[in-house]
Amino acid sequence: MRVFVTGGTGLIGSAVVAELLGNGHTVLALARSDASALAADAAGAEPLRGALADLDVLRAGVAQADGVIHLAFANDFSSPDALANAVAEESAAIAALGEELIGSDRPFVTVSGTPSVPGRVSTEADPLSTEGVVGGRGRAVTAALGLASRGVRSAAVRLPRTVHNQGTGGFAGMLTGIARRTGVSGYPGDGAQRWPAVHALDAAVLFRLALEHAESGTSWHAVADEGDQVRDIAAVIGRQLNMPVESVPSETYGPLGEVFASDQPSSSAHTRKALGWEPKHPGLLEDLANIRP
Repeated sequence: MRVFVTGGTGLIGSAVVAELLGNGHTVLALARSDASALAADAAGAEPLRGALADLDVLRAGVAQADGVIHLAFANDFSSPDALANAVAEESAAIAALGEELIGSDRPFVTVSGTPSVPGRVSTEADPLSTEGVVGGRGRAVTAALGLASRGVRSAAVRLPRTVHNQGTGGFAGMLTGIARRTGVSGYPGDGAQRWPAVHALDAAVLFRLALEHAESGTSWHAVADEGDQVRDIAAVIGRQLNMPVESVPSETYGPLGEVFASDQPSSSAHTRKALGWEPKHPGLLEDLANIRP
């Protein structure tokens, strides 16, 4: 299958591209810069120059592909406005990609976060939140899944708050970055809240399986660790960086403060049973031992 991939040179995307190429697919990768184009080419993918906001380029990519995996996101959490702009940009891109696929019966795999359900572990059957700072992302992915009734084999892979590789990536990676800037390995509140996690190489396998086998309108959880307590994550980071570990104000985390403070464990039991997905790489706490001062 020839697969058009957005975000194909990031932490997750590069793993997905390698997984696709290693399993007989070819890849057309959106590349927003010369550096990204070189990275895509070096990985064995064909680069397509353009940014996520270039909707005509996205449509051209879909026209050349047998299926689409969307991963690109601006990841600008510097302010509420910046985050809102990133969500709006992605929402427009998802809509454009989906519209181009209508009536083709081609697969369209989008990405979102696992939902947070008060008082229990979330499952694949739980709906995405359409409210809050990233509610727009939930609305865009829900709309993409709705294209199942219009001849699109749409599916959503829900990623946990930390997708990691060699101690970097996701919310845990953000905690590490903040610790390096402030000299304290902090956590919000009492740190008892739980964050799910997955290794990027395991997540990549699930994206491929969803592309190849997922039924229309379905959601899947790329969750290996159901939920590590944030204070345990901070403790490993503190140990690796030789820093004190303590609670810090939620304002430390900017527009994501509320999300960081929430308990959000998640299950992948249905995904494992239905698609035969089984994580094989190190869990988050083990992988964080790769952090170096």
